[in-house]
Amino acid sequence: MSGHIPLAERLRPNSLDEYLGQRHLMAPNAGLRRAIDSGVLPSLILWGPPGVGKTTLANLIAKKMDRPFYSLSAVHSGVKEVREVIAQAEQNTIFNAGKSPILFIDEIHRFSKSQQDSLLGAVEKGAVTLIGATTENPSFEVISALLSRCQVYVLESHSIEDLQLLLNKAMQEDSILSKRDIELRETEALLKLSGGDARRLLNVFELVVGTIANDPVVITNDVVMSSAQQNTVLYDKTGEQHYDIVSAFIKSIRGSDANGAVYWLARMVEGGEDPKFIARRMLILASEDIGLANPTALVIANTTFQSVQMIGWPESRIILSQCAIYLAHSPKGNAAYVAINKAQRVVRETGDLSVPIHLRNAPTKLMKSMGYGEEYQYPHDFQGNFVAQEYLPDAISGLNFIEPGTSPKEKEVLDALHIKFNGKYKK
Repeated sequence: MSGHIPLAERLRPNSLDEYLGQRHLMAPNAGLRRAIDSGVLPSLILWGPPGVGKTTLANLIAKKMDRPFYSLSAVHSGVKEVREVIAQAEQNTIFNAGKSPILFIDEIHRFSKSQQDSLLGAVEKGAVTLIGATTENPSFEVISALLSRCQVYVLESHSIEDLQLLLNKAMQEDSILSKRDIELRETEALLKLSGGDARRLLNVFELVVGTIANDPVVITNDVVMSSAQQNTVLYDKTGEQHYDIVSAFIKSIRGSDANGAVYWLARMVEGGEDPKFIARRMLILASEDIGLANPTALVIANTTFQSVQMIGWPESRIILSQCAIYLAHSPKGNAAYVAINKAQRVVRETGDLSVPIHLRNAPTKLMKSMGYGEEYQYPHDFQGNFVAQEYLPDAISGLNFIEPGTSPKEKEVLDALHIKFNGKYKK
């Protein structure tokens, strides 16, 4: 087996005619293929799941159009690197008969707003033709000014037929595997583990073949699963362990273990997880597991989410760490989570109970004549801006949804309800 060039890299196609799948884009009369063949290519965003050929397609487009090719990874590049590459590209245009170089940015959704802003001028002037690759919806992850200057093309997961063709190609054409006597007796496990990702399929296939020293190599589902379980990757952003590590991270914070939270955060950072995904999980936790016990936690988590959108990797790891430690150290309470669950359960059980007539809106004379809103008491007309009146439908009057734990802040909420409404809501 090759120890330096993975099978997926060895099998990269050399021309657009060898490109696997995406027929809706690359068939002879498809829109993207026509643009490439015409030599008039707009800046574009390739949106699709991992392993469907976004990077490969960008390289093949540059090769087909005979354009200079520059590549950046949003994980490792900042504004400085972007500007340096654009400067080189603009200089290169002068010496290449005006041919606009192609600037490929992998995982462009990880670029912060300022990083994306730094691309605008060059794209607008045509100094570079941008090809961005993203696994996330560009409508949410790419700034509108840049998105409006790009054509978005959606790439699809590979079909079973595509993946089977790829396996056959590996056995017949790869410089190493073609020398082995390989029998694909069963392919269901290989295809399941790939999840439509060609790169993962080839990685697993190469791994399985490499565990069998002697020919013939008979590939069965049991052989594949046994080999894959013995060689589990440390972190797979789209696999089962992805969810296990996120679960461990959340449970560490919920359990007030800041040390454990930082460790699992580091596992995600090292695995290349999207910082916005991590921030979103902490934003949910700040309300579900802390909530009323420390309302500031939600503010901190929301500020963290906004910050990582602007900053991106690698600096976002510091902001995420600060937030994780703060949330882990915070007092805990799930009263808000329990309350909405209980209220939803009551709604499902009792149906559409009528809104009390004094709480109804009265935009028309008819509604006013029917007494809509007539007996409503405006709290600001009373001392302390409060008056005890009914806010629930009659059928569930007095039902309390808030069940505080041991958190002092949560107890304050229920105590206030109990006192203000003269014991109506039981503690």
